[in-house]
Amino acid sequence: MKPSIAAKLAQLSRRLEEINRTLSAEDVTSDMDNYRKLTRESAEIAPVVALYREYEKGEADLKGAQEMFADPEMRELAEAEVGEIRERLEGLEGELQKQLLPRDPNDERNIFLEIRAGTGGEESALFAGTLFRMYCRYAERNRWQVEIMSQNPSDLGGYREIIARVIGRGAYSKLKFESGAHRVQRVPETEAQGRVHTSACTVAVLPEVDDVADVVLNPADLKIDTFRASGAGGQHINKTDSAIRITHLPTGTVVECQDDRSQHKNRARAMAVLAARIKDKQVREHNSRIAAERKSLVGSGDRSERIRTYNFPQGRVTDHRINLTLYKIAQIMDGDMDEVTGALAAEHQAEQLAQLAEEMQPA
Repeated sequence: MKPSIAAKLAQLSRRLEEINRTLSAEDVTSDMDNYRKLTRESAEIAPVVALYREYEKGEADLKGAQEMFADPEMRELAEAEVGEIRERLEGLEGELQKQLLPRDPNDERNIFLEIRAGTGGEESALFAGTLFRMYCRYAERNRWQVEIMSQNPSDLGGYREIIARVIGRGAYSKLKFESGAHRVQRVPETEAQGRVHTSACTVAVLPEVDDVADVVLNPADLKIDTFRASGAGGQHINKTDSAIRITHLPTGTVVECQDDRSQHKNRARAMAVLAARIKDKQVREHNSRIAAERKSLVGSGDRSERIRTYNFPQGRVTDHRINLTLYKIAQIMDGDMDEVTGALAAEHQAEQLAQLAEEMQPA
């Protein structure tokens, strides 16, 4: 193990002992805010320290096994034991490095999934519908709920835009790398000559904020309009101004919600989406400043960046960020996305490990 990593782990071990001493004091609950803070910190550190102590025990076992080399009768047994211990230590070291990586505080959150048709006209809108179905099927496989917040259907059954809330533990951690431009190559339903066309959609994945109040939104910066919902919904929805449009004037961000008959519910939904968009914009600006010197391969979240191509004639899905090509387009479009999302998460983790190694290099 690198001395820098060992030093970091030893520091965490001492910190845990310090926290435990504080938590065992009789008057610890006199300051409940500090008590909760220390309890959370202890819960985060304890698993890492437990692994480190297991690693230290393995090092002691290794030293004991190596000492048996001096006895000719025990040498063969000692060599086998040393091999097993070294393999165990290697696995523990890898796990410890992963535990030291910074955690994304949004990983366990619900998300807002936004899909918009781009270049390609009606075919792009149909592809937006295909993508939405893919994510819905993936949500089903993970036992998540999908709640449509707003939709703008196209004439042929696709979507010019659709916004949905995906509710489920770990939704953001698995789908956060989906943001970007998705390109499709296929023969459109509207193509009489059988020619392959290329069109695109943009996807945005936004973590839901705990509370709209967590994002500072000055009422003076909001322009709120009501209007009559269009499309299906029966006579009631067409006779009342239940739809809501909120414009955040400083950023020009516009959110519409018209899927519920209740103006109050549409307003609450629109505010939740607006808060998520504003928060996402703040986080992306912050991350872009941090990453100015180090370009993240999979985590940029740039909406204009082409991230994936779905080639239907060849049955191929290619993620351009990690040069991953899979010839299983039917399964992926049916929600079997774990191989794609898992590869992106592994690549991101590899980047983090490389960055950790750089940061821990001796000066």
